[in-house]
Amino acid sequence: MQPLFPLAPRYRLDDNFAWLEGIDPSRHYWVRINGDADAIAVLPGLAATSVDAFKQSMRQFRALEPGDRMTIQRTASACQIYCVSNNCYALEMEEQGAPVWHLFDHETLDSLLMTSHPDWQCAPKDLELGRRLLMRSWATPSVA
Repeated sequence: MQPLFPLAPRYRLDDNFAWLEGIDPSRHYWVRINGDADAIAVLPGLAATSVDAFKQSMRQFRALEPGDRMTIQRTASACQIYCVSNNCYALEMEEQGAPVWHLFDHETLDSLLMTSHPDWQCAPKDLELGRRLLMRSWATPSVA
């Protein structure tokens, strides 16, 4: 049986269009959906509390086989990373009440997860993204 090779578009580091808006200080990935600057998704990223936790998480991600998944646990939420095939990973989140998968190749998602290292610091331009995320949280009702 041939391994699955999905033809679905996915985010790659060598894309021709700019899809990564930035990574804020709390390690959320700001992604331009299909390269559209007006459609930005904020994906929860991995945030390791220690170097050992970082190493364990990276080993877990790199050991994923097609059909496996791992959980990114955040303080207020969690999301799943699914290994769809050898070079296709889905980061699942909920957008406006519906489940959404953002597809990445291995190299790209590995690079994003590397920002979970406790010593990592965001780029100075991405500090504003953290402020925008905080403003979004203040605009969201805590009880529906």
